[in-house]
Amino acid sequence: MDFTNPLVYGVPCFLGFIAIELTYSKAFDDKQLYKWKDLLSSLSLGIGSAIVAALVKTVAVILVFNFAYDLFNPMVDGVRTNIMGWESFGYAWYIWLACMLLDDFSYYWFHRQNHMIRFLWAAHIVHHSSDNFNLGTAVRNGWFTIFYKPFFYVWIVIIGFPPEMLVVCMGIEAIWQFQLHTQYIKKLGFIDKFVNTHTMHQVHHAQNIEYMDKNHGGFLNIFDRIFGTWKELDDSIVIKYGVSVPPDSYNLFVILTHEYKNIWQDMKKSNNWYDKFMYVFGPPGWSHDGSTLTIKQIRSEMAEASKSSVVKTVTT
Repeated sequence: MDFTNPLVYGVPCFLGFIAIELTYSKAFDDKQLYKWKDLLSSLSLGIGSAIVAALVKTVAVILVFNFAYDLFNPMVDGVRTNIMGWESFGYAWYIWLACMLLDDFSYYWFHRQNHMIRFLWAAHIVHHSSDNFNLGTAVRNGWFTIFYKPFFYVWIVIIGFPPEMLVVCMGIEAIWQFQLHTQYIKKLGFIDKFVNTHTMHQVHHAQNIEYMDKNHGGFLNIFDRIFGTWKELDDSIVIKYGVSVPPDSYNLFVILTHEYKNIWQDMKKSNNWYDKFMYVFGPPGWSHDGSTLTIKQIRSEMAEASKSSVVKTVTT
């Protein structure tokens, strides 16, 4: 059975909704959510990402997903059977729901590791590099994540889900992620209890220390809640979008590669091979001499400072 990736139809819609939000922002909203140079950079990055994705699709789908599916789900007497003994899954509606749930679980860990491992963050930081949060930012994607993204999902076809089903689910998830990048949809009440919504994604794009490395979910927020990375939007906090050390350029090459350059410069700070390894594969902000700190270390220091302040106040 063959399916068309829903992103084929989603891309024209993306451009249409960007145009609508841009027009509304410029004509009726004092927030002025868009800056022309930033939007041009985002659209250029999005177009480049789509081209790269199309070129790599053969590798991702045929060489990775299809190869793994055939290897672990060979034909036995005319029936695809998983090497663990069960019949590979078909196309029933509940199989689609199960595939969507597993896709969402994989997206959570793929997205979270993009924030936890600096080498992956160097590719993903492109998406966070704008200090604007709008539908234009949604298409501001790095060009290198596509090379490793399939390996976070391949286990789904290994256990028996058809590759084309997974590709469709991944496309639907990408469409959902796009529409999350707007400030015009506020909290949604009961839906916020289990769905990853627009205000939660605003938190994810914030560089406020309270919000950083939170809300990595796709459709659902249950995995953020289970694994301790969920954070609700606090209306009393003024959000600052973007990253703490931005590329400070609209040049596509600089935006795409600046964090790799930073990694290389940091690696040269120490002759110790463990330190060099950590600068590449440790969490962003890690340093061998404490000159820069990870988000976890910063929060720990803030908690200690707050505790000390409380103790000092009580004792005086």
